[in-house]
This record gives sequence, structure tokens and C-alpha cells, in this order.
Amino acid sequence: MAHNKEKKKAKAKVAETADLYHDIDQEKKNKLERKEYEKKLLDIEIELVKLQEWIKANKLKVVVVFEGRDAAGKGGVIKTIAGCLNPRICRIVALGIPTEKEKSQWYFQRYASQLPAGGEIVLFDRSWYNRAGVEKVMGYCTNEEYEEFLRSCPEFEKMLLRSGTILIKYWFSVSDHEQEKRFQDRITDPTKRWKISPMDVESRDKWVEYSMAKDKMFSFTDTKQAPWYVVHADDKKRARLNCIGHLLSIIPYKDLTPKPFKLPPLKHDVAYVRPPVTDQTFVPEKY
Repeated sequence: MAHNKEKKKAKAKVAETADLYHDIDQEKKNKLERKEYEKKLLDIEIELVKLQEWIKANKLKVVVVFEGRDAAGKGGVIKTIAGCLNPRICRIVALGIPTEKEKSQWYFQRYASQLPAGGEIVLFDRSWYNRAGVEKVMGYCTNEEYEEFLRSCPEFEKMLLRSGTILIKYWFSVSDHEQEKRFQDRITDPTKRWKISPMDVESRDKWVEYSMAKDKMFSFTDTKQAPWYVVHADDKKRARLNCIGHLLSIIPYKDLTPKPFKLPPLKHDVAYVRPPVTDQTFVPEKY
């Protein structure tokens, strides 16, 4: 009898391992190939530049909020968007821990100071929604402050919309399995290790609490005027393309990019004698 039980356990373990490898294989098959991704990304970057020129010409005020779990891929999407745009037009805002002075201010005050002027795009790498997620779960705010945020946030966003600001909110959704993989990758890669903070480690024990906080946040702030758009982010490449493609579809625009032109010939003033090259200090060419 005991032998049969052991046999059943062994079979169950084999089946479980087989399912795991099947899931991993399926995941690899579903991943977007790099060449295909780069081709699609180039097309999307061209459209982003067109959108930028339209926003600049029409003095639009655009705010894009990126929220989600740790290692969900928000930073990668933000860098992809900003990477091909003019930094004078497209600005990334990633605020740190509030100072004592900021803690005494109206909660939305330090975020309001970062809002765009006409002709600007602001990408919030985490935003005022910190209060509904990290601050709530980790106990960094009181319950009264949290409840007040849930009441005030929809009103704050309505004010932004009435002022002519275009507000777009993305929530990046990642599975616990994929998040674990990304955390392990960050630990083993010295160039990524800085991305894991002590709070990220502490948050691992609060997966359910974060899920509950996100669901409650959505119930208050997923409004008709300012809805949340959820991005499936287990595949980073697909998530970037899907998110940016959706962003381009939200704001109607026309192609105002400058047309190609010819450069005038470079003029050389023969009367000018440049100082010797040996007077300059050069960086050693080690590579």
C-alpha cells in the first residue's frame, strides 16, 4: 500500500515537471522574435515622431501614467517611447521619496508641479497612484489619507481633463511566475541589481495585498473619463508594441514631420589657421 502511494507521488511529480517544461516551451514559442520586434518597433517609432510634431504644433498637453507591479516592464516602455523623441518635448518624471516639506503639502501638489505645458508630453514612471499601492500596502500612509485619496483622485483627474490635459493611464500586469524570473535575472546581472530595492524584497510577501489594493484602486479610479488600460506584460516586446500602438491610437494626429532637405556645402575659410592638434587633450583610445 505504502509502495503504491510512493509510486503515485512519483508519477504526480513527473507530471508536474512535464507541465512546467511545457509551459516554459510554450512561453518561448509565444515570445516575439527580435528581428520581427525591431522591424515593428521602427515603424512605431516613426509614428511616435509624427505624434510628437503634432503635439508640439497644436500645443497639446499630454500625461501618460505607467503603473503596475515591480518588474512588470514599465521602465522599458517609457525608455522606448522617450528614446526616439525630443527630450525638450517628451519628459520622464520619476519622483523619489517625498521630503518632510512635501509630506506636509496637499498630496497632489508635487505631481501637479510636474504637469506639462502646451506642446509637451510627460511620462510618469509611477505617479500619484503610489498612495493607492505602495503606500497603502506598506503602511506609509494612514487609512484616513488612503480613503481621502480614493475620494479625491477622480476629482483631481477630472480637473486635469477639464483644463485640456490628455490623460492616459496604463497598468502593466505580470504573472507571479514571470515576475520571479525577472527578479532572479536582476540579482544575477550586476548591471540590473540596482533595480531591486529592499522594499521590492519586502513586497514579495504581500502579493495578495497588492492585488487587493489594485482591485480597490480600479473600483474608484477606472472611470469613463479616465479609464485604466491594462497591458499584458509577460512578454516585454509584445507589451511595448501593444502599449505604444494603443497610445498612438488614442490621440488623433497628422504627419507634420519636416520633409527631407539638402544641406548647403560646408564653407572653409582659408585665412583661418587652426591651432595644432597637439595642444588638445584627447581621451585615450583603449578600445
